[in-house]
Amino acid sequence: MLTTPVIRAISEQTDYEIHVLTKKAYGGIYGSNPRIKKVHSFDKSVIECLPDLIKEEFDRVIDLQKSIRSHKVKRKLKIPSNTFPKINIEKWLLVNFKIDRLPDIHIVDRYFEAVKSIGVVNDNQGLEYYIPAEDEVAPENIDNRLKERYISIVIGGQHSTKIMPPEKVAEIISRINNPIVLLGGKEDRVRGDEIIKLGQDSDIINTCGELNLNQSASLLRSSEVVIANDTGLMHIAAAFHKKTISIWGNTVPGFGMYPYMPGEEEKVVISEVSGLKCRPCSKLGYSKCPKKHFRCMMDQDVDAIIEKVNDFMVKG
Repeated sequence: MLTTPVIRAISEQTDYEIHVLTKKAYGGIYGSNPRIKKVHSFDKSVIECLPDLIKEEFDRVIDLQKSIRSHKVKRKLKIPSNTFPKINIEKWLLVNFKIDRLPDIHIVDRYFEAVKSIGVVNDNQGLEYYIPAEDEVAPENIDNRLKERYISIVIGGQHSTKIMPPEKVAEIISRINNPIVLLGGKEDRVRGDEIIKLGQDSDIINTCGELNLNQSASLLRSSEVVIANDTGLMHIAAAFHKKTISIWGNTVPGFGMYPYMPGEEEKVVISEVSGLKCRPCSKLGYSKCPKKHFRCMMDQDVDAIIEKVNDFMVKG
C-alpha cells in the first residue's frame, strides 16, 4: 500500500512500463492496479522468479524493500538500481536504548528518494487502492443495519502486541450509538465473536473471515469512521481518505508508517500511550507483551477515542 504513490508517480511522470516483484500473499494488492503491467510473485524465495525477471530485460530496478532478498535480485539482474534510506540503525537505537534519532518523515516520502534520480517527485495525492468490480460490496447486503451510518473497526494485526484486546474494543463500542462492522481475516473471527459477547446489546456485525481483502476494503470505504490497529486495512482507509483513529501498541508512529494522507492530516488521529519506558519494545511486534502488563494497549484513552469518534460523526 505504501508503495502506491511511487508507482503512480512513475506511471504519470515517465514512460517506463512498470512491473512489480512481491510475495504471492501481497500480489493481489497490485493485481488490480491499472498502472502496473505485470506482477511477478514468489512463495518462499525470489529465486523462483529470477529466470522470468532476467527474460524481461528491465532497464532499472527501484528497490523499495532494501533487504538481502532485493539485493540478490539486483545482483542477478545487473542493471541500474535505486533504493531509499531505511533508517534501521535509528530504529534499533530507539527500540534498544530509547535514543530517538528518527527523522520526522513518513516512509512514503523516504521511498521517493529512490526515484529522485529519474526525475520523479511526490504529487502528494496519497495512497491508492483498486477494488475489482466483482468484489464491490453493498453494505446493506451484508446486514440491513448497515443502511445507517456505521463505523468500521479493524481488529486484527500481524503481531499480537499491535492488536487492541477484545475488552478494550468492547469498551469503546459500548459507548458508540452507531452500528459497528468488525473487519479482519479468518484468524480474527474468534476475537470478533468475543467482542460481540462483551459488547452485549451493541449493534456489532462480525465479518472477520467471511470477506476477502477487497470485500473488506469495500465495506471500509462506505463507513463513516475507521478505528484501526497498525495494519494493512489502516493504510487502505488512508487510500480512501477516511476519517481514521489509528491505534498504536508496542510500535510507534515515529517509525514512519502512520496513515498517509498529505494535506488531510485533520482526518487522522493517533491514539498511543505516552510515557511508557518500555515502548517501543520492537520495530515489528511480539506474540505477547515482553513485560506482561501490555500497558501500551490496556492504558489506551477510551474517553479521548470516543470524543474523536463523536467529533468525526458530527462533522460528517
